[in-house]
Amino acid sequence: MRFTFFNDFLALVFPQTCAICRCSLFDFEELICRPCLVQLPMTSHHKRAEDNDLAKKVMGLSQVTRVMAFLRFAKKGVSQKLLHQLKYRNRPEMGRFLGKLYGQELVRNGYKGTWDSVLAIPLHPAKEKRRGYNQSLMFAEGLSDALGLPVQDQLVRTKFTTTQTNKSRWERIANVENVFSLVSDVDVRNKKLLLVDDVMTTGATLAAAANVLLATGATQVDLAVIAAGK
Repeated sequence: MRFTFFNDFLALVFPQTCAICRCSLFDFEELICRPCLVQLPMTSHHKRAEDNDLAKKVMGLSQVTRVMAFLRFAKKGVSQKLLHQLKYRNRPEMGRFLGKLYGQELVRNGYKGTWDSVLAIPLHPAKEKRRGYNQSLMFAEGLSDALGLPVQDQLVRTKFTTTQTNKSRWERIANVENVFSLVSDVDVRNKKLLLVDDVMTTGATLAAAANVLLATGATQVDLAVIAAGK
């Protein structure tokens, strides 16, 4: 009773608001209100995961099987607003929430049982320490909950790279060459893996990490991101 009263008091003084429209949330809503949820700019990549615009981006860079994004990315759009909160406003719960939403959508479309585990693109330790968490790992954890998959957190970034922003396609590819590795005691042989990140632009980062997994024995690597543009 006392705990409920305290929670009600906090909700009155500091009401939870929608991450998109800033309206107050009902008790049954989490992070995003129902009206905004139904208007999320979702893609249909998972319905043609082997033959869509994202799959064509990584063609020639890596032998991945499926490539998917949960949301369409647009500057100053809803997806950018959510990503900004996740990456720069100390809201790791946003990554888990979006991962859970997308995982539920994938389950509805027959993907449950497709993969053995999910991995996230790692941040360099210095950047992760500065941010406090890896936003892509938060997304992976949400997917894990919905899909019933273990999360493997043994893919590591071995060197610090400059930002991919404002780089050309080929500069992005060169920037992430030989950046990733697996810790020595991890065995991905004969595994089907879902590799995830927050955003996909050219696909260079995801392709570089996927190639490490394929080179160390994974039989299949699929890619999923929170948001991607055309």
